[in-house]
Amino acid sequence: MDAKELLERYAKGERNFQKVILSGVELTGADLSEIDLQQADLSAANLSGSNFTNALILSANLTRADLSAAKMAQVNLGYAKLNQADFSEADLSEGKLWSVQMNQANLDKANLTAANLGATSLIGASFVEANLSRVNLTSNANLTSADLTRANLSQANLAGANLKDVCLEQANLRGVNLSQVNLSGIDLADMDLSVANLEKANLSQSYLQGTNLERSSLRGANLSGANLSGANLKKADLTNANIDGVHLEEADLTGAIMPDGKRYKQQTSDIKTDKSEASRKKVEIMDRKVIFTESAPSPVGPYNQAILASGQMLFVAGQIAIDPRLGDVVYKDDVTKQTERVMANIEAILTAAGAKWSNVVKTSVFLANMNDFAAMNAVYSKYFDEATAPARACVEVSRLPKDVLVEIECIAMI
Repeated sequence: MDAKELLERYAKGERNFQKVILSGVELTGADLSEIDLQQADLSAANLSGSNFTNALILSANLTRADLSAAKMAQVNLGYAKLNQADFSEADLSEGKLWSVQMNQANLDKANLTAANLGATSLIGASFVEANLSRVNLTSNANLTSADLTRANLSQANLAGANLKDVCLEQANLRGVNLSQVNLSGIDLADMDLSVANLEKANLSQSYLQGTNLERSSLRGANLSGANLSGANLKKADLTNANIDGVHLEEADLTGAIMPDGKRYKQQTSDIKTDKSEASRKKVEIMDRKVIFTESAPSPVGPYNQAILASGQMLFVAGQIAIDPRLGDVVYKDDVTKQTERVMANIEAILTAAGAKWSNVVKTSVFLANMNDFAAMNAVYSKYFDEATAPARACVEVSRLPKDVLVEIECIAMI
């Protein structure tokens, strides 16, 4: 059958053209709405600008076909072969494309609003500036290496989809469902993921700097090592999320639900900082003297035998690696990172009291394993000059709160 015969028979009211062979046919701009082309061969056909509204094209072969600017609203293309086909600027809104093969297809600027692409293979497909709002891409839809640059994915359902090496640069992801999706290492910096569903998603080592995650659900998500610096997490739900090693510098957690299920509260110090000139002078003139005698063992690290000091005494409670923004322990298996977090906590308390590291006269270090001493000491030593370092005790204990690896307390004189 050729194009002329098909159009003549269609004009007479015939709609059933199942299994016809129209490979390479020219049907540009043809009106073929509601046509039945099930199992037809339209490979390499030129169908650009044609009207296939409500057409039935199940299991058809449209490999390398040109369907650019085609009108295909509510079309049924289930199980069709569409590899390398051109759907640029085509209207596929509310289309049924379940389990089709669309590898390396061109869907740039196409309208796929509310289309069903569940279980579809879209490896290497291009969706640049495409409208995928409310689209269904569940049931292990495969978008490996797909290009979704500037695509509109608002309220799209991609639960369980394969997004390996996908490009989402400047895409609109507001309200998108990415639950249980592996997004490890993905770059989503400065993007809009507000009201998104990221439950149980793998976001480990991902880049989310400045990302808008307001009111998004991150329940049970893996955020280990993720960078959320400057992110908007207002009213986000982080219940049971894994936040080991997460970076949250300058992130806004106002009203967020933290991994422990509790609402985030702005941290405030029980000690008010006195920033007056008199207070600063008081710190500077604190009486402090290093004590050394050859009749006792010489120090072999960043500490002294004793410090003689006078002034107001500040007793800093034992600090463990809890990030005050999260209210939970971070870096559970890394004593180096835990020590850095501990020292940051101590420094915050000293600052709140109008003191600094040079005011510390005694520290006590508690380790869950003395084999971690060298790693802890490498961090600790960065905060003190050996010549004036405070006296120190270091002991191994059977267990520490929340099973952390290190706890440090100190006494300062102001």
